[in-house]
Amino acid sequence: MMAGPIMAVPMMAGPMMAVLGFALSDVALWSQQVTARQPFRFGRVTITSLVQLVARVRIAVGDGVVHEGFAADFAAPKWFRKDPARSVDDDVAELADSAHRAAAAWLRAAGDGATSAFDAWRSAYREQVAAAEFDDALVAGFGVALIERAVVDAVCRAAHLPFHRALREGALGFAPSAIDPPLDDGWLPPAEPAPSIALRHTVGLVDPLTDADIDPASPDDGLPRSLAAAVARYGLDHFKIKLAGDVAADRARLLAIARVLREAGVVRPLCTLDGNEGFASLESVAELLERTARESDGAWLLAGLAFVEQPLPRFATFDPSRHAAWRRVLRFAPLALDEADVRPGALRAARPFGYRGVSAKSCKGLFRALTNAVLCATSPELFVCGEDLTTLPALALQQDLALLATLGIAHAERNGHHFFRPLAHLTPAERAAALAAHPALYEELADGGAALGIRSGRLALASLLTEGLGGAVVVEPEARTRLR
Repeated sequence: MMAGPIMAVPMMAGPMMAVLGFALSDVALWSQQVTARQPFRFGRVTITSLVQLVARVRIAVGDGVVHEGFAADFAAPKWFRKDPARSVDDDVAELADSAHRAAAAWLRAAGDGATSAFDAWRSAYREQVAAAEFDDALVAGFGVALIERAVVDAVCRAAHLPFHRALREGALGFAPSAIDPPLDDGWLPPAEPAPSIALRHTVGLVDPLTDADIDPASPDDGLPRSLAAAVARYGLDHFKIKLAGDVAADRARLLAIARVLREAGVVRPLCTLDGNEGFASLESVAELLERTARESDGAWLLAGLAFVEQPLPRFATFDPSRHAAWRRVLRFAPLALDEADVRPGALRAARPFGYRGVSAKSCKGLFRALTNAVLCATSPELFVCGEDLTTLPALALQQDLALLATLGIAHAERNGHHFFRPLAHLTPAERAAALAAHPALYEELADGGAALGIRSGRLALASLLTEGLGGAVVVEPEARTRLR
């Protein structure tokens, strides 16, 4: 079993500045359709394009100066809800509605002046999750988290601090005991986040494993399209493998992936498995792992298994009858929550069934991820893992990476750069600014395009750890479609 993917951070006191109060004066939303460079299959849906939402907030602080903050996120269908009776358009419309209602909730929470970003978030989150319009806490929380990131970005810029320092110095007013009373408010993130993070490459259910598997009709844009090509170009040795919930098919896929990685020269891969709520019980997960490990290629791959992510449907995650085989699974790796992390306290509730990890995703919220990190710091067996819901450069990717760096996470799934062409959806000014401000994170290609600067399987983070949430960024929201 591999070590957990988060570094333990001790409880300690640190230098504090005054909490930065503010008045939220404006929230605006835009949308943009972004086409994928190749299909992305997870669970029961194959993605060929997505709608990205962009939020802008304006806050006024004590000196009367107005500061702007931005955030962006995909309204990803069939993740927040996995209801086959609903269309993709239904899901996207509901997530956009979540953002609209969250904007109003944030304005009520902070329009007249908030004591802190954290207190305003608590108020907006409680209102939104309790609203009759939403019967799914992940859907309700999506909109709150989108505005939350924009507000935190604005507060950090008003304080002239990067996110990790604003958190350490108290500017955001973060108090985890207000969410989970046993937690210690003295927790602090690392004083100096790591300058880089290992990229865990996503292997989707329909991804070509070698170039021979690529559809001849698929356009070649010069970037890797197969797993083998991505390993060769980026020097990858960390992988996240999507499962379908079918033991025979998943076993065959894992063995095929293992053979490709061995042939590509990967020596000791670290991998995680993502069930995407596709298994009925842990009995099937245990059977998959045991049958895969009987083959030499499978044993080699599973020797580097770090965790198994969200194998059961979220409603079954807290059902003891579905977990009879959890000790068989733990012989290979611990379990981690993703979709079942619907409300604060989910990891504590799932721990008796073998769950030791919980995903940090910007779409679930910064303060929720931080609260989970505080809980994980109380026990060496617990961990927070970094998982991607297709965050795109520059804004969404940079903010998510800034969160993961602040949490001290050693490796993180990234997939937006692989399934979408990096920076292609940005305006010329946005793209030029991203390349200029973050030359180690992005690289300009000979054809005028851009790619993520993955070197020896790692991403450089130093340029993101500057003022704001995610460092310097230029956003021209008016280039998108205004949502009213």
